[in-house]
Amino acid sequence: MQFQQLTYFVAVAEARHFTRAAEEVHVSQPSLSQQIRALEHELGAELFSRARGNITLTDAGEALLPLARRILADADTARHEVQELAQLRRGRVRLGATPSVCTGLLPEVLRAFHDLHPGIQLLLEEGGSHDLVRELARGTLDLALVVLPLPAASPALTTVELLQEDLVVVSSAQRPRPGRGGRVRIADLEGEPLVMFRHGYDLRELTVAACRAEGFEPSFTVEGGEMDAVLGFVRAGLGIAVVPHMVATRAGTDLRTTPLARPGLRRTIALAHRSDVAPPRAARELQRVLLAGRGGRARRVRGVRRSPVRGRGVRPAHTASASSSEWMRSGAPGRA
Repeated sequence: MQFQQLTYFVAVAEARHFTRAAEEVHVSQPSLSQQIRALEHELGAELFSRARGNITLTDAGEALLPLARRILADADTARHEVQELAQLRRGRVRLGATPSVCTGLLPEVLRAFHDLHPGIQLLLEEGGSHDLVRELARGTLDLALVVLPLPAASPALTTVELLQEDLVVVSSAQRPRPGRGGRVRIADLEGEPLVMFRHGYDLRELTVAACRAEGFEPSFTVEGGEMDAVLGFVRAGLGIAVVPHMVATRAGTDLRTTPLARPGLRRTIALAHRSDVAPPRAARELQRVLLAGRGGRARRVRGVRRSPVRGRGVRPAHTASASSSEWMRSGAPGRA
């Protein structure tokens, strides 16, 4: 049974005339009649009584008509749904991102994507890079914005570096500026009250590792917060915090931003997806928007460097050792 045959059958049933039905479906009358006979042969029953000048449905035809209409309607709905997705009028993207990326990078990107494709639903999940990699492996995310290198051995992923960004120190405008000469050395953080992110935050691991590489344990006044909470505690004068430059530029005038002394600390943000499964069409379009806009973002945000385009598998995490200290301070990609 073919959709074309059902279309011809419904047309004859509604017109009660073979020639008029053929005109409505834009086919010759002999071709239409041949397809109707083929359908009757396949079903093993006549569908029309063909008295001269009077075409009526048989009992078999009466039974088939509502079913044929439903099948054709469902096929039309399916065709429309697929076309909507193919043309990016509908669909969804499941995107994961670290909290600092959500604060600094994503608002303008998602706004640009939504303006282009308002029918695409955006589902966002915040988490550390380790958690996001796990969700990619489970298939619950299409794309993830992560910080390289990732904190553990990971499944087969493809990553494309988007940008590199310096980390800075933020403090309350009311408290003395940390460091000397307008910059902060990692060693200057010894004894300073730090507001620290919760466990699992990429920025926490990077800051603690950098302090330990200088031979001291950082001192926390408050720990366990998310990005907004950490910035709020810093505003209240509870301590200072190490944050990405993009976050600091959006934090407001009531916070003071001080750069780290060279070589400083830097993080690399990358877009990741599974290597064994192609992202859905809508996710590929969001990927295109992210990659297309990165040069402009690097130019607009001081302290952000554009990364070269290259897809690659995920690298294992670096260990905190003497060579690790040199690696972190040299401006190589961090885990912030």
